[in-house]
Amino acid sequence: MTAVARRQTRQKAHLPLSFYRIRLELAREPGHPDGSPYFGFLIWAPLDSEEKIDAKHWKQDRDYFRVVKFRPGAPNEIGHLRYGPGGSWAFHYDIAGEEGDEPGFHFEDERFVPGEYVSVREGNRMDDFKVCAVEYY
Repeated sequence: MTAVARRQTRQKAHLPLSFYRIRLELAREPGHPDGSPYFGFLIWAPLDSEEKIDAKHWKQDRDYFRVVKFRPGAPNEIGHLRYGPGGSWAFHYDIAGEEGDEPGFHFEDERFVPGEYVSVREGNRMDDFKVCAVEYY
């Protein structure tokens, strides 16, 4: 086993079962007619049998619900995926970011499967992102 494979096995072993890594990339919008793989989010969260974020795991495993926001020319922002009132979800950058929470628009109802679209409020803007990859982690 190579050093990289050992490190990946060790990292994966620490996440509870049913966690996935979800990659969201900016969808088409003015200024980005083809979308952009350089603007997006990586999310680590469990998915249920309907491919929705599994809220029942949040209370006991909330530290594992993670998000990384990536943008060109800016440092990655690392934070948590937080569960809120009414079943809402938001990105909270408590590690390296200085901005407030960024809510996912109806994430509680969204299916996280490649090809689907989700929306995230960033400041005063609502941006659409395409689910590009969902990998069992």
